[in-house]
Amino acid sequence: MLTVLAVVLAVLGASCYAVAARLQHEAVRQPPSRGALVRRPRWLAGLLLLGLGGALHVSALRLAPVTVVQPLGVTGVVVSVVRGLRVRRRRPDRGTLLALVAVVAGTAAFAVLAAWVTFPTPVTVPAQLWAGLLVLSAVGASAVSARLFTGRGRCVAWAFGAGCAYGCVSVLARAAGEEVTAYGVSGVPYGTLAGLALAGAAGFWLAQRAHAAGPPEVTVACLTVVDPLVAVSIGIGLLGEAPGLPAGTAVAGLACWLVSLAGVLHISRSTPLPHVSPSRPTDGRPFSPSSSRQEHFMPSTTPRPQRIVIGADTFPPDVNGAANFAYRLAEGLVGQGHQVHVICPATETGPGTLAVNGIAVHRLASHRTPVHPTFRLCLPWEVARPAARLLDEIAPDVVHIQSHFAVCRTLAAAAHRRRVPVVATNHFMPENLIGYTHLPAPLGTAACRLAWRDLVRVFRRARFVTAPTPRAVQLLHDNGLAQPALPVSCGLDLARFSQPATDRADGETRVLFVGRLDEEKNVHVLLRALALLPERPEVRAEIVGDGSCRRDLDQLAHELGVQDRVTFHGLVSDQEVLDAYARCDVFCMPGTAELQSLVTMEAMAAGLPVVAADAMALPHLVHPGRNGYLFPPGDIRALAGFLTTLAEHPELRRGLGEAGREVVAGHDIGRTLGAFEDLYLRAAGRRPAATVSLPHPRLVHESERHEYAARSGRR
Repeated sequence: MLTVLAVVLAVLGASCYAVAARLQHEAVRQPPSRGALVRRPRWLAGLLLLGLGGALHVSALRLAPVTVVQPLGVTGVVVSVVRGLRVRRRRPDRGTLLALVAVVAGTAAFAVLAAWVTFPTPVTVPAQLWAGLLVLSAVGASAVSARLFTGRGRCVAWAFGAGCAYGCVSVLARAAGEEVTAYGVSGVPYGTLAGLALAGAAGFWLAQRAHAAGPPEVTVACLTVVDPLVAVSIGIGLLGEAPGLPAGTAVAGLACWLVSLAGVLHISRSTPLPHVSPSRPTDGRPFSPSSSRQEHFMPSTTPRPQRIVIGADTFPPDVNGAANFAYRLAEGLVGQGHQVHVICPATETGPGTLAVNGIAVHRLASHRTPVHPTFRLCLPWEVARPAARLLDEIAPDVVHIQSHFAVCRTLAAAAHRRRVPVVATNHFMPENLIGYTHLPAPLGTAACRLAWRDLVRVFRRARFVTAPTPRAVQLLHDNGLAQPALPVSCGLDLARFSQPATDRADGETRVLFVGRLDEEKNVHVLLRALALLPERPEVRAEIVGDGSCRRDLDQLAHELGVQDRVTFHGLVSDQEVLDAYARCDVFCMPGTAELQSLVTMEAMAAGLPVVAADAMALPHLVHPGRNGYLFPPGDIRALAGFLTTLAEHPELRRGLGEAGREVVAGHDIGRTLGAFEDLYLRAAGRRPAATVSLPHPRLVHESERHEYAARSGRR
């Protein structure tokens, strides 16, 4: 009967410890401006609960052996995990539930076996001394280890030391209790009291350090593994509480302990660590999701800042529209006060994590491909675990994938298993990628159909699907997507492109193209049209960008005899792109695979008339006779005719350019960010912000950093 009461008291004490750990973790991680720890109500409440838990634990030790009472502290993990899930407004996934079952079942079985084979024995002075020496060595080793690790490793190291100290506290508390019972309060040796106070203070200090380094679930999990292990080892090895222990019972007890330990380790690995603060101006430094000591957020128009994971299979320094949109979206969301993590393929430098303009960029292992010189491939079996681990650490409110390739499909599956809502945006046309493979037409058509089916299969996991234009949405539905999809523009910071044109006195008409020099951009059509204007040598073409067709285009310009009227600028910085828009007179987009064409929108924002192919999404931007002209795809003579008209009529160019600014005004990045913020809230089952006019976010640009400034791949 006394053993049953001891079990109840031990479980209550463990619950007090778990709640106290959460309260003190929250207090320790508050900014220093909130005052000293002793002035923080949560920390004081946690301290009171620690005292209550300690009293209950000591009472349990008076009624049952250490080997029975101490393992029951692992039940604090259950309380800690449940409370942590409630704080994060998350439901436990299947793995967490199984881990909790393993913890409870393994601990209960271990406690029953321990109660069956052990009985309390006196705690001798030599045993106290040996226990103190062993624990002191372990505490010292953990303190040294904590200096060598960061993030989760540091939290585990501090918690390991705290568990060793608390294991010794249990033994010394048992000794003090026996001496009080035998001799009264005055009969307790000062050495026992001093050792008890020292071990308790060391454990308390180490636990506070663990709270500051990581979430309370990790700290409690480590304590519940180390603390009972140390106490039971002392009980059996030094106190002789289990003489003649049968080998079968020992093996069964060890098996139960390992089951419990496996559950604890899973919970420890899957518990999110603290996150980067987007308000911190970190650029290019190594970053860990647990490296931030504070969680500051900038003001936002949403009910509270959201924690967003953007999955991207292409991201700067890749040069393409999808990569640039992912970066611009992440940067804009950070400017709105959200925590943003981007998970994407690694560059040549390998996997790792950096903080760029407040964005946590997590790069996964990837490999070069023969399909495209810059496109990198992630193998699913290489990125599945790292991606899932990142989701567990970040604990996002929503995952926003930008494609259906390895990184995004892995994130979608992992988020689905964890009941994290997914939003999907499509920037991809399989036809674009198939073009690089040079497959025979029948095989290419079949491959495109399979690619569309695969895309739809991945996007079915999303609660909301978007595409940049109505045409892109229709393309999704035409290829099998049954759920509704929404057109949401990729958006632009229009103010950056609304600058006065450069005054030139050379009398030339300059036609500009900005984008990747790849097959689907059809830049050769522009060069051939330029060759049809020999009587107007003052018409020049400027080509900004690079790609797989650069050498062929340069050779074509020589063959056509227009090399003196064509300038290939290659990769350029943001400012150089802006300068090109300012000094040129006409923008040409001959591409036939544009799902939105960001560069066309940029040119319109800069006040340039646009001559574009009548294909895909371009007709949504270019209204013939209002802000430019559309020509049949590949029709060189039609393109040459429009260029001639614009070259001969400067006033017409100016009128069309001003109208283009009006057309593109609906694509401001502020509207795009507001649309996605509302979609994130709806996906998470929360009420969107009231119809508020979103302020224009202040974007921070790294125009001098080549990795994030090269925009030649815009579309």
